[in-house]
Amino acid sequence: MTTTSPEIQRIVEAVRARQRFVLSSHSRPDGDSIGSQLAMAYTLRAMGKEATTINCDPAPPPLMAFPGVRDIRVAPAVEGEFDAAIIMECGDLRRTGVAGLDRFFLINIDHHPGNTGYGDVNWFDASAAACAEMVYDVVLALGVPLSQEIATHVYLAILTDTGSFHYSNISPRTFEICRACVLAGVDPVIVARNVYDSNNMGRLKLFGAVLGAMQIDISGRIAIVYVDHEMAREAGGTYEDTEGLVNLPLTVKEIEAVVFFKQEKGDEYRVSLRSKGNIDIGSIAKEYGGGGHKNAAGLTVSGPIEQLQKTLVEQIEAAIDRPSTDTLSTASGRNAG
Repeated sequence: MTTTSPEIQRIVEAVRARQRFVLSSHSRPDGDSIGSQLAMAYTLRAMGKEATTINCDPAPPPLMAFPGVRDIRVAPAVEGEFDAAIIMECGDLRRTGVAGLDRFFLINIDHHPGNTGYGDVNWFDASAAACAEMVYDVVLALGVPLSQEIATHVYLAILTDTGSFHYSNISPRTFEICRACVLAGVDPVIVARNVYDSNNMGRLKLFGAVLGAMQIDISGRIAIVYVDHEMAREAGGTYEDTEGLVNLPLTVKEIEAVVFFKQEKGDEYRVSLRSKGNIDIGSIAKEYGGGGHKNAAGLTVSGPIEQLQKTLVEQIEAAIDRPSTDTLSTASGRNAG
């Protein structure tokens, strides 16, 4: 999609006609949601407009080093009056976890299949490797120079949402945008170090505890990972410290998919799924009311952990053995975990 598309033009017109904006994204924010929000916020401020960012959950600790992240409000509801709300990466407005956003004119920007089109202006592009690729097009269409702050957040979003350029949704456009970000002053080494080399000791010990208890299915192709509150406390870490852990088993050549169970409360679990190549785990997440992409998805389930593990592993085994030519799942609902 180009910067002359009707969807972008409607967003440009809506932005230019309004002054006060609130920006939000999905609960349990990740690099793409944070990067997209803040890239857009810095763009609006460069135009002399007011931009407030709000999420229901805090950003992961490694992202706190980036400009503007500590200024994001963490609250269950939006307070005050705004002319419009710009929502990033949410297939449904409820995904934000922030109440009250429906009081405002809604601009919906998303790249996840299954978006419900809840906005007054909607732009959905499943070909985008990250939502920030779409934000980049909006920045250009608004005529705002690509400042170092805007570029940093666009690059951060692309780096993290492509799994450090591992996932299949990457296109030549992805690298064109990254090149523009570097020309605008982004240092890829510093961004990568802040994201991936800023662990605390509790995080490192928690990774060790979780990976030490990792199981492999009988076929040797699926890693089953589990963490609960007690494990986190004993390691001196937090649940936020598990960010990125789900991707590590995929670095083993023989492992083709990972299922990561994270205890929420009682027998309720947040499950993150990751896979390689044409293994579509997004469709599995959809069956449980979750969603995401072909290679990265998430869902929430309840029940005895042994049975949940058995059922999901069987479904993933079937997905591995099933030929797939799709580039993206048709998953809807919750984002990748």
